[in-house]
Amino acid sequence: MGLLEFESLPNGGGSGKGCISWGFKSLIRRKQVDSAQVRKYGKHPQLAKELSILELIAIGVGSTIGAGVYVLVGTVAREHCGPALTISFLIAGIAAALSAFCYAELACRCPSAGSAYHYSYICVGEGVAWLIGWALILEYTIGGSAVARGISPNLALFFGGEGNLPVFLARTYIPVLDVVVDPCAALLVFVVTGLLCMGIKESSFAQGIVTTANICVMFFVVIAGGYLGFKTGWAGYQLPTGYFPFGVNGMLTGSATVFFAYIGFDSVSCTAEEVKNPQCDLPLGIGMSLSVCCMLYMLVSVVIVGLVPYYAMDPDIPISSAFAGQGMQWAVYIITTGAVTALCSNLMGSLLPQPRILMAMARDGLLPSFFSDVDRRTQVPVKSTIVTGACAALLSFFMDVSQLAGMVSVGTLLAFTIVAISILILRYVPPDEVPLSSSYHETFDSVSTQFSDNTPEIDGSNRKDPVISTKSNSKYFLPEAETSIGIPLIVKDIDCGHDKLNEQKRRRLAAWNIAFVCIGVFCVTSAASSAEYLPGTARYLLCGIGVSLLLCGLIVLSWIDQDNARHSFGHIGGFTCPFVPLLPIASILINVYLLINLGIGTWIRVSVWLILGIFVYLSYGRTHSLLHKAVYVPTEQAEEICQSSGYLT
Repeated sequence: MGLLEFESLPNGGGSGKGCISWGFKSLIRRKQVDSAQVRKYGKHPQLAKELSILELIAIGVGSTIGAGVYVLVGTVAREHCGPALTISFLIAGIAAALSAFCYAELACRCPSAGSAYHYSYICVGEGVAWLIGWALILEYTIGGSAVARGISPNLALFFGGEGNLPVFLARTYIPVLDVVVDPCAALLVFVVTGLLCMGIKESSFAQGIVTTANICVMFFVVIAGGYLGFKTGWAGYQLPTGYFPFGVNGMLTGSATVFFAYIGFDSVSCTAEEVKNPQCDLPLGIGMSLSVCCMLYMLVSVVIVGLVPYYAMDPDIPISSAFAGQGMQWAVYIITTGAVTALCSNLMGSLLPQPRILMAMARDGLLPSFFSDVDRRTQVPVKSTIVTGACAALLSFFMDVSQLAGMVSVGTLLAFTIVAISILILRYVPPDEVPLSSSYHETFDSVSTQFSDNTPEIDGSNRKDPVISTKSNSKYFLPEAETSIGIPLIVKDIDCGHDKLNEQKRRRLAAWNIAFVCIGVFCVTSAASSAEYLPGTARYLLCGIGVSLLLCGLIVLSWIDQDNARHSFGHIGGFTCPFVPLLPIASILINVYLLINLGIGTWIRVSVWLILGIFVYLSYGRTHSLLHKAVYVPTEQAEEICQSSGYLT
């Protein structure tokens, strides 16, 4: 009589049923969106809510604009796109915006530390979440080390050359170890680590100052370069080869190259738990930081490719050489200052998110609780920050990690891809079960037994499965005008059964077509990238299969209704990603294409790290996860169960 079935699934498992083995269940079990009540009554001290929209923009811009822009414009213009570099930056910015839209919605709905790891744990499952978190750890460690390693050569300019640096800062070759140590890089990492341990307000303020200095230098480049361009006649645009010397394909290749200049805005989402007003400030912080970066990139590229013909650019120091060629040698020092401040801001942006990802993984039991400790005075994960800083300092001191830079891109692109897939899952097949810890077992048993004993016979048979009542059984009765039907309760149960069956069919259809989209994207991008490995027939066949699956998934997802539960998923009232399913599918396509084109050597190195992560998960995370003995209940029943045990989630 208005009773809903409840099936207890020990060890988690989400929607996994009987035939799925326990080991596979551990990979697909999904966590609950952290509510304000869970954080309030949790055993871990919380992070300080100190960040406003300005601090978020500073973090996003500082993490995105690095010294690469001071080098990248020369290399890409010379080799790929010529004067069309500005359009390449624009296209890459639009491609990055696709991922930014997906991040913005998930950051609003799930405003907790962890970024892509947290979102994939809620929407996809524990196995994928672990790999994403593990890959992000590698990304931020290597990224921070590479940035720190690049500061000393730029800093040396102010001392008259690298050989004139003070002894305690100068690079030194150690023959015994056959390495070149960089004490300046390690020292800077320790300084930034100490600053991050002081508190999020203090570190974001410092990053804001450094980022502002970098932006001022870029505006100097634009204004002074624009003056020189109008004075000299913009020689870079007066070329017989035209605006597209390498054609449209060259411009698109340049877009794929400069796309990596935009990665970094995801650092904003890692601070979601420390934002004062996450529903409003997080999407604005992500969107504004990406917009500012795109605008600055385009302005700088317009000026530089106009001052110097693209084929005459210095690939190592294009901006400095352009000004020096116009007789402004003194401008080299200003530009180098911008490069140093950009690197310092990048270093802070690389070291800031990783402790929060470690903390989020430790909170979920996948890593030791040591990493989840939050200092009660500064309200930041000091222990995780110190470990992160020590590892980055060690790497930057002993290793030249520039050859590992591709591994940074793998972590970011994997995160972008999973976030876009999570948007599709959230809209079409959001989690319909909530994990509750083993402390609720007695409540399950007592409530289930009570209602299973009192369940009336329906269609001549007793329901043997345990059941739990809803918050108000009255909502399952038909209106009085309709109760003249012979057996109204059975009619109502049949109607509810039909609706539930139709909803299950819709969810199953949506899930299959999301899978078709992912497989189709992989086939299409593999075919596009395998010209030298596969014969033409096999490549066209693979491409045809991929396009068919991709279009099938897109058409069906556009045709069927999205899940109504999306309106109540997580924290509602914030930003909503537009043009679903087209936008997230386009994001998946772009990111997977870039992933496949990173090269075999990069993937071999990343695979070693991921395999190590699998062993860590199997030996520790799988059995220590907070969902190890969780019981899953339908979402609509979770609140009543918690009220029955005197605790509201």
